[in-house]
Amino acid sequence: MEALREQWLILISTPIYLFIIGAELLLSHLQHRKAYTFKDTATNVYLMLLNMGADLLFRIVYLSILGYFFTHAVYKFNNPIVYWVILLLAEDFLFYWLHRFDHEIRLFWAVHVTHHSSEKMNFTVGFRSSVFQPLYRFIYFIPLAYVGFKPMDILFMYSATQIWGILVHTELINKMGWLEYILITPSHHRVHHASNAKYLDKNMGMFLVIWDKMFGTFQPELPAEKYQPIKYGLTKNLENPNAGTIVFHEWIAIFKDVFQKDISLKDRWNYLFGPPGWSHDGSRLTSEQMRAVESGEEEVFVSQEEVEVAPV
Repeated sequence: MEALREQWLILISTPIYLFIIGAELLLSHLQHRKAYTFKDTATNVYLMLLNMGADLLFRIVYLSILGYFFTHAVYKFNNPIVYWVILLLAEDFLFYWLHRFDHEIRLFWAVHVTHHSSEKMNFTVGFRSSVFQPLYRFIYFIPLAYVGFKPMDILFMYSATQIWGILVHTELINKMGWLEYILITPSHHRVHHASNAKYLDKNMGMFLVIWDKMFGTFQPELPAEKYQPIKYGLTKNLENPNAGTIVFHEWIAIFKDVFQKDISLKDRWNYLFGPPGWSHDGSRLTSEQMRAVESGEEEVFVSQEEVEVAPV
């Protein structure tokens, strides 16, 4: 039964994706906006396939681990409505922290950076996956299994909320009225994909906006007269992205940083587990430092070309 739910979800969502991508392509063409390029869209598909492959290969492992904790669950739900409502809230809450740590810890940012590497914002960017995230994502959901949620139900809820997470990757929808106060909307998610200093590390939620507002990571999209236009991609985009570098470029950078000469053990640790953009000599800036520079609260004495921040 649980496996059928996931198959049903795929059957329902696939034609929706095809329709909205086709509609966005047509509208962007009619409006003379360059929302799509062949290379960027092909990269999105390539990263999605890599992510799906990693997930399928590792699925038996993480479902077995979740299953172990479910067999030792401390609670049994009797009311199905309560079961599904709490699962939705709890899964979305835990995903918020998964996503936030992917942005705030460089080791995990090295996985997640692929999703932010596009300089476009369209529905296919939602498929531009963090390739290796399936290898550790399940760890965040272990508490759900231990509380009493079935592993396949956890997987189903993640997949269901991810549909919404894909649909918010667009510039076609401006504001959504009262839904802006409840859900993560396209406006919120455009902020999340922006490399502008004010927008870095903001709007981490997948489905509900409450977690960002509770934990101080919410930032509304500002009109052009109040702030600069959104610029998508990385603060330092890849000069020659290819099938290998787009996945591994940050891992290569981490390796070079960790094994450079004449730095302390603490510096090496920070290059792994500190925030993206941290550097022992101040040659690069974190998101917080970049915001401080923009607001005039902090000065740095490096050229613009030297400033490098991992955008989130």
